[in-house]
Amino acid sequence: MSNEKETIKQQDLEQEKAQTEAQEAVEETAATTEGTEPGTVESAEQAQAEEPVDETAELQAQLEEEQNKYLRLLADYDNFKRRTKKDQELARAFRSQSLLTDLLPVLDNFDRALAVEAKSEESASLLKGLEMVKKSLVDAVTAEGLEEVKAVGEPFDPHVHQAVIQENDPDSEPGTVLQELQKGYTLNGRVLRPAMVKVNE
Repeated sequence: MSNEKETIKQQDLEQEKAQTEAQEAVEETAATTEGTEPGTVESAEQAQAEEPVDETAELQAQLEEEQNKYLRLLADYDNFKRRTKKDQELARAFRSQSLLTDLLPVLDNFDRALAVEAKSEESASLLKGLEMVKKSLVDAVTAEGLEEVKAVGEPFDPHVHQAVIQENDPDSEPGTVLQELQKGYTLNGRVLRPAMVKVNE
């Protein structure tokens, strides 16, 4: 009987000990959880806080890159428009350059024909008709921008004059054009043909 009591008592002690150990384990787990939970929560909050910042910075960088692309494209388009406009203006100004270059010998021939002295009434009438035709032609080419190069009495300019003869004339300034051997022409400021001239030394 005493052995049974002792066995029961021992079992009760073991049970109490087991309950105490279980309680201590629960308390220890709770303490551990309480100790680590704030850090874990804080880390999660930091991760959540950092993630939007990184995402915002990335979006900002993408936006700046797209803005730079847009500005470069806009600048390229403006340059293209300016180049196109300039090309169109040049094409308009010099659209008749080829035709006018071919007409220069015709103007020369008119000048040579009109330089002939009229010895009769018929030749005088013919010369008058030639003058009228030449005037119409000159008016037409002048409207396109063709101009004669000034030569006689002007200082020699290698851009518009071509010296073929040099002469010493004490009555004229050195480097002055003394005589025009062939007329020169410009088209809207561009030299089509330089004037062939005689220049004072």
